Amino acid sequence: MFIVNSYTLAIVLCVVTMLCWGSWGNTQKLAGKTWRYELFYWDYVIGILVFSLLIGFTLGSFGEKGVPFLENIKQVAPAAFGSAIIGGIVFNLSNILLSASISLAGLAVAFPLGVGLALVLGVFNTYFFSGSDNQGNPVLIFCGVALIVIALILNGIASGKKGSDDTNRANNKKGVILAVVSGILMSTFYAFVARAMDLDNFESPAAGKATPYVVFFIFALGIFMSNFVFNTIVMKKPFAGDPVSYDTYFKGKMSTHLVGVLGGFVWGLGTVLSYVASGKAGASISYALGQGAPMISAFWGLFIWKEFKGSNKSVYALLTLMFVFFIVGLGMIVAAR
Repeated sequence: MFIVNSYTLAIVLCVVTMLCWGSWGNTQKLAGKTWRYELFYWDYVIGILVFSLLIGFTLGSFGEKGVPFLENIKQVAPAAFGSAIIGGIVFNLSNILLSASISLAGLAVAFPLGVGLALVLGVFNTYFFSGSDNQGNPVLIFCGVALIVIALILNGIASGKKGSDDTNRANNKKGVILAVVSGILMSTFYAFVARAMDLDNFESPAAGKATPYVVFFIFALGIFMSNFVFNTIVMKKPFAGDPVSYDTYFKGKMSTHLVGVLGGFVWGLGTVLSYVASGKAGASISYALGQGAPMISAFWGLFIWKEFKGSNKSVYALLTLMFVFFIVGLGMIVAAR
């Protein structure tokens, strides 16, 4: 299987993760023109599960190093399997709320707030509870996180100035609340996944532990199975708009379904690369760099989707400062090893 052997390559993969995690939301925006996010989300989840199998039988099986995908699945202990499943369930609930937030408040507001908050809290969870000593310099890591907190505050102030009428302001407020709840939940999933792997030895993991490719597949199973509960509830009792049915989903165009599946593929690629990179970069750094995705999504929302069109100069000044603090914070996290 493909294994990362250098810190430099691990950082490159983490940057790819950041690009993927910050860009999948564009597929929701594209599908959202004719397709409710609750329906989009089913295609997205199916895309993640299919991609987990594709990557498992390719990068997770080819080559002379490491334990092949199918062989490792048979060796995974119930505790590790359950931990990865729980990680998938927790992530799915948080991501459904994030998708709802994007539909209400926009990509430039919801993503930086929700995922940024997940970064801050998740680094603490991953650093102290992942079960690995390979984490990096805590001073640089947590100073970088502090700068990101400032960036989040600036983003919150900017989002408060967004919206030109009462309806937009109400939707924006609801979206911000959902993003905060999503971020708190999302901050916990990576530690569950990390505990299912042997972060110190991907080539010959300890007995009962999963390789990154197997843990991603189990994680995807947790997402898929829990979606029958979480997304069904949201379909029947949506945060905005009328309820939607499964009949509507199956009447959708194939091209519309494929947009959601593409979103799952993009997110899945970023996620599995994050897991693969964590062996060399450390779980905290790998997670933190990947969660630099809010800057990518803010870029998309600000410059491509024009979500702040019509805002005054002070809003753009706040967003500029947000970018600066976020980038400097991420730089400190990279330098932590």
